Amino acid sequence: MAAPVTTTRPELLGTLGAVASSHWLASASGMSVLERGGNAFDAAVCAGLVLHVVEPHLNGLGGDVPVVACRAGGEPFVVCGQGTSPAAATPAAFAALGLDVVPGTGHLPAVVPGAFGTWMDLLARYGTWTVADVVAPALGYARHGHPLLPAAAATIGRVAGLFRDHWPTSAAVWLPHGQVPAAGALLRNPDLAATLERLVAAADAYADRERGIEAARAAFYEGSVAEAVERHVAEPVLDSSGRAHRGLLTAEDLAGWRVREEAPATTTFAGRTVAKTGPWGQGPVLLQQLRLLEGMDLADTRPGSAELVHAVVESAKLALADRDAWYGDPDHADVPLGALLSPAYTDGRRALVGAQAADGLRPGSPDGRDPRLPALVTEALAGGTDGTGDDGGSRGPRGAAASGLVAGSGEPTFAAGTGEPTFAAAPAEDTGGATGDGTGGGTEEGGEDGTGHGIGHGNGQDAGAGAVDGTVEASGRTRGDTCHLDVVDRWGNVVAVTPSGGWLQSSPTVPGLGFSLPTRGQMFWLEPGLPSSLGPRRRPRTTLSPTLVLRDGVPELACGTPGGDQQDQWQVPFLLNHLVYGMDLQAAIDAPSWHTTHLVSSFEPRVVHRLGLHAEERLGAGVLDELRRRGHRVTATGPWSLGRLSAAGTRPDGVVRAAATSRGMQAYAVAR
Repeated sequence: MAAPVTTTRPELLGTLGAVASSHWLASASGMSVLERGGNAFDAAVCAGLVLHVVEPHLNGLGGDVPVVACRAGGEPFVVCGQGTSPAAATPAAFAALGLDVVPGTGHLPAVVPGAFGTWMDLLARYGTWTVADVVAPALGYARHGHPLLPAAAATIGRVAGLFRDHWPTSAAVWLPHGQVPAAGALLRNPDLAATLERLVAAADAYADRERGIEAARAAFYEGSVAEAVERHVAEPVLDSSGRAHRGLLTAEDLAGWRVREEAPATTTFAGRTVAKTGPWGQGPVLLQQLRLLEGMDLADTRPGSAELVHAVVESAKLALADRDAWYGDPDHADVPLGALLSPAYTDGRRALVGAQAADGLRPGSPDGRDPRLPALVTEALAGGTDGTGDDGGSRGPRGAAASGLVAGSGEPTFAAGTGEPTFAAAPAEDTGGATGDGTGGGTEEGGEDGTGHGIGHGNGQDAGAGAVDGTVEASGRTRGDTCHLDVVDRWGNVVAVTPSGGWLQSSPTVPGLGFSLPTRGQMFWLEPGLPSSLGPRRRPRTTLSPTLVLRDGVPELACGTPGGDQQDQWQVPFLLNHLVYGMDLQAAIDAPSWHTTHLVSSFEPRVVHRLGLHAEERLGAGVLDELRRRGHRVTATGPWSLGRLSAAGTRPDGVVRAAATSRGMQAYAVAR
């Protein structure tokens, strides 16, 4: 058992149900459903819709929703709420526009919005409430207002110039009376409220609950909403390429999309079964890490020790390299997931973990196949820089300004909504010999430490320029994030959801609808032949990664965190703390965390921070010094800066429990 840990809050215990999410209003709304007899699926839909309203800079009704869940007595399942690319989305279409990456903002990266269809599918198949019932809290917050989060107000402030000058539909919603709303001010979204009212009215036209749910879904994907989306993307808007473009998404794309239920990817760890999404998401990265760690002698390590952090980081680097070489939509790519999770492959990969931090990106060869990373990555990393700045310059396939490998003190420019990691607003101290100024942790949506290597965009942006102080240029350079939600009920139903996309800062608001489209298309590569290459009607390989843990086939825990590329890294220390070291949920969440930046960023502009390691300073100076000695380029972040985990579960005796991080000062758990 682990030694007692001082926590910010107690682990919450109850018997009726529990909800944990990244916003207290969503948690309270979900709990109110459980208190009134609804089940975990009803509560998840209600709370998720509230998240769309109260965290508009982190997700929206036009976003994406992956779900991992299990009915009491049933098998775990995944609901893929990830919308697909437009039928017209091809590398040739972007080449004709003079682009060699998908922009991170505007109309071009838009994919089908999957959130609403996913909520309706969950409600119809597994819920018991009506559309009007589950929509009511979100509709109320949209119509009558909600206190605006400080981070949301700051995000709006950073893109206010873009809204005023180029995205007037966004200015109309997010700049009431032409001004940036203050933190805590009551913010209303009457257009979103009207949209929700129309969807409820479509459902209310039918007395039968399931027919009503289908009518609401059809109104969104085949009716007035889809028509408004098509008109909207036909008008060119400024995007992160620095130019205005029309979009490719059509009403036909929306009408042809359906949410999908599928079996999860699973592995065993610490006597449990861990269930994740398939390789169209990042989920198997967690499974690969756990398999690598399962074969190590963790009994000889301590929570937060240098030995443990090093082992976890080196395992993450191997798993993430496999992600970048092998993951993609399995409907359109041959992803060798079985081989990647096999004992023989894992044993070979584990042998690569040495006493020192390994450099280079090292994807493996499952089934003897040769891995293939995008050419912009391999060419740039072959350019000669190693991140230390000692070579005196920046080199790459087409030069720093186009798509080169950038080393130096400037952080690459991040387009609005192109990066998801969450860092608390505390300055970071760069102490590991890395080349940056260490100021990137000073904005709420996060920042890298300035040591990145920008890889590819060729559209005129300077990959080595940019602002780490939260300022923006005309194209609205800032960063996006996401949300998380966990629900358990008295009957044993469990749901883990990571709503994201449709960020207010990433795409102009659809006029009359009050929400933005998802920009998840930025995660495709335009180079043909890769597992995650762009093509028609494909799922982008996302970073969204909810988790379900089962014990003896019975759901025990739902958990997750916002954080883009870091999601399946921040969950590993939590799971180790809870499942291996015996901490309760809150202590496991509150313990110091860390992550590596030695990976290819999933978002435009692509960056690699070789040997980079961000670690909360609470790990202790001795631990951080030992990690530096092992070759990691350590950035000591603020003491409470990494991750926004939440979790909810059920003990073997039927007692429900929940916990949520205090990092970021907005996540809350509720139990009764």
